[in-house]
Amino acid sequence: MVDNAARDALRAFVSERDWAQFHTPENLAKSIAIEAGELLECYQWNAQGNEQAIRDELADVLSYCILLADRLGLDAEQLVLDKLEKSRAKYPVEKSRGRSDKYDQL
Repeated sequence: MVDNAARDALRAFVSERDWAQFHTPENLAKSIAIEAGELLECYQWNAQGNEQAIRDELADVLSYCILLADRLGLDAEQLVLDKLEKSRAKYPVEKSRGRSDKYDQL
């Protein structure tokens, strides 16, 4: 999961450039969507994608997610763990194993 080293490095990077003023929750959420689109673009014409481009775009998405969680005073790792617990309840193994159906269709 996300450790404090990544969050702390991102905080330092942003601070050195005085970019926190631009990192409103709205702007960070927009940036996540934009970078996710760029990640998807890596697969636009090639199902395999370019590995380095994928790594770079995935890093951008993750970076903005970490920054948004931090800006909101949330622990990114704990968010994932909490959501995983909810998903476990919605998708019990005995009903969902090997299936891609939405929880309300199981």
